[in-house]
Amino acid sequence: MSFFQTKIEYLKGVGLQRAQLLQKELGLFTYGDLIQRYPFRYLDRTQFYNVVDLHDDLPYVQIKGILRNREVIGEGHKKRMVAKVADASGELELVWFKGVNYLEKIIKNHQEYIVFGKPTMFNGRPQMAHPELEEVTEQKPGQSFLQPVYNTSEKLKNYHRVDSKAIARMVADLLKLALPHVQETLSPALIEHYALMGKATALQQIHFPQTPDLLQTARFRLKFEELFYIQLKLLRQRDQRKVSLAGQIFKEVPTLVHFYKNVLPFDLTGAQKRVIHDIYKDFCAGQQMNRLLQGDVGSGKTIVAFIAMLMAADNGAQSCLMAPTEILANQHYSGLKEFADLLGLKIGLLTGSTRPAARRVLHEQLRSGEMHILTGTHALLEDVVQFKNLGLTIMDEQHRFGVAQRSKLWQKNPHVIPHVLVMTATPIPRTLAMTLYGDLDVSVIDELPAGRKPIVTVHRFDSNRLKVFQFLRDQVKLGRQVYIVYPLIEESEAMADYKDLMDGYESVARAFPELQISIVHGRMTAGEKDAEMQRFVSNQTQIMVATTVIEVGVNVPNASVMVIESTERFGLSQLHQLRGRVGRGADQSYCILMSGYKLSKDSRTRIETMVRTNNGFEIADIDLKLRGPGDLMGTQQSGVLDLLIADLAKDGRILSESRAAAQALLQDDPNLAKPANQAIRHHIESLPATAVNWSRIS
Repeated sequence: MSFFQTKIEYLKGVGLQRAQLLQKELGLFTYGDLIQRYPFRYLDRTQFYNVVDLHDDLPYVQIKGILRNREVIGEGHKKRMVAKVADASGELELVWFKGVNYLEKIIKNHQEYIVFGKPTMFNGRPQMAHPELEEVTEQKPGQSFLQPVYNTSEKLKNYHRVDSKAIARMVADLLKLALPHVQETLSPALIEHYALMGKATALQQIHFPQTPDLLQTARFRLKFEELFYIQLKLLRQRDQRKVSLAGQIFKEVPTLVHFYKNVLPFDLTGAQKRVIHDIYKDFCAGQQMNRLLQGDVGSGKTIVAFIAMLMAADNGAQSCLMAPTEILANQHYSGLKEFADLLGLKIGLLTGSTRPAARRVLHEQLRSGEMHILTGTHALLEDVVQFKNLGLTIMDEQHRFGVAQRSKLWQKNPHVIPHVLVMTATPIPRTLAMTLYGDLDVSVIDELPAGRKPIVTVHRFDSNRLKVFQFLRDQVKLGRQVYIVYPLIEESEAMADYKDLMDGYESVARAFPELQISIVHGRMTAGEKDAEMQRFVSNQTQIMVATTVIEVGVNVPNASVMVIESTERFGLSQLHQLRGRVGRGADQSYCILMSGYKLSKDSRTRIETMVRTNNGFEIADIDLKLRGPGDLMGTQQSGVLDLLIADLAKDGRILSESRAAAQALLQDDPNLAKPANQAIRHHIESLPATAVNWSRIS
């Protein structure tokens, strides 16, 4: 067992009871866990203020002065200690409401102290409640330093006195023992090229920095290392897969050439052509393709997917396209069927609603190879679904599917693993894509098809509702349809400020008595939702009142207006997804963001961003900064990232550098066999096989 696997209870001053609390509350089990529990901020104790310069807006500050007039006032729970501390510029009043009996024994009049706390002004005079005091003596003249602040829990602080300072003391004790055991984890070449601080020094300086510059250098070292090892792990996985997993070769493309020349009724965009070229190169390489295709709503991912299926069909292989909902699967099927019919290809649809008799025919055609393309939902994963030669699997909105579901599709071909294309209309910030999908090859469609007009987005307050309703009336008279989306189904006490769906439906019905209105929400059965959606798709209803269930999928080219109620309740990426439901036809489309007047700073940023830009990747980057990676992708709970210090919202530059460093290393030394890379190899080999974050001390 290594030094860093030592249980935390063996550290001086911790013991079994405290160790159990630290495990339960903070997840600290070993010396390694504690030494990598980095401070989340620092209090600046490098500067001394004069009393005359104190004001309310200052954060925690320190001053040096003589303490006097110390006295205890009041009785019982009103008992408090007050004192004054004076420097050459004036007097600061101090007050303590807790621990008065203890303070009486240790605080001395006419003694020089360093006082540290948050200043407030009271009747024009500066005050400080519960400041920290440190005696100034010849032995302790009062050093300047950055004081680390550690995350702890209310239970630890209030009942067990394990506050940030207690954790700092534990870390200080541990560092004295640990530094001789810290081994360098990066190669000399990397340390020299990026001017990195040594690992042991970085650990010392991240906890107890001597200067702000040293803190920055330590931070850069630890962030670089963390992101480097994440990228190294992903790139090795990708390279190993490419070496070990063969893929069918799809070189012949006669049907595709015919499709381009005689069938496709529009020109592809430059971005679509670039992605198709990427896919064709993968198909000719003899290794399994594993590609992520990102493209905003309406950018033309589906036609790219169909072209990939044509390449497979031209080479005797079958394809399947799996979507997360029946509506989306139906939409893909009906959209692709007209092309498939013109090309003489057989395409099928398999969902939970497919009748048993139709299923039997489908299964037979799949097994015989008569069916070239199958679209559907999770029903594709059933064991009974067997292909003659599945060569390509495509997943739409891939974040809705788990790893187990993806691998189940792969197993549908026992002879050779199918190529994989995963598509998403949820723009993923570059830094997040490089980290979550760093083992996939990524293609991006970053332009809209010709003739598409950008959606006009405006923000309106609730007081403008009558004007908004008149605008909707005018649009419906022009033959258009309208979505109105609400954040809630029923009113809840906690969110009484927000429009709920049922109230909204009634007010829309009152405002538009002459129109037909659909309603869709998450508590309806799949059949009920589909029926209402179909009424809207076929223009039997002119207005669709819904919750966010319409976020992914439905394509209604005639719907040109999206009204989002209580916009402040939605996240930025969600607003962008909702907006993408319109703008699918040739008509000018509009998105109207409705809100109350009380808006938080983040809500204002979200609304301003939506009004300013239609670029999904720019929106995703801003969303990442507002919400952080865990919330954005649900990775916080799943432990996908397990980041110790790096921040994907802020560390894009370090991430790019670390990925480039990992790529260069693997190109030069794929097996890490060279003596110069022994530190890296040794570190990886010392980790347990289950390790998620390879930069962790083991």
